[in-house]
Amino acid sequence: MSARRYKHNTAWLWGLVLVAIIYITLMYFLNTLTGSHLLDGIFGVLLGLYICSKPAANAVDLIFFRRGELRQITSGWSGIGWLSLNLLVLFAGWVVIFTGTTHMAFY
Repeated sequence: MSARRYKHNTAWLWGLVLVAIIYITLMYFLNTLTGSHLLDGIFGVLLGLYICSKPAANAVDLIFFRRGELRQITSGWSGIGWLSLNLLVLFAGWVVIFTGTTHMAFY
């Protein structure tokens, strides 16, 4: 697939960041979503893993299947922005996983 035909789905990545922010905010203010901290933690871990899956898939795709495009992506501002957005989504997913495991372990 050529670089022109491959479209970076930034709207989906921003949506995942929004979902992570909503989950973390709800857990901060409500302290529970289901009434059970164990279920809240399990939900948080699964949600965080789902959030992290899209940028991880993008990284695997870029490294293994489109090796030549890595230099093209890192050479322009739009490519660097896309990589930064993927890192932001990974970080947001990690925070959701951390929040979920914290609720399972300490509440």
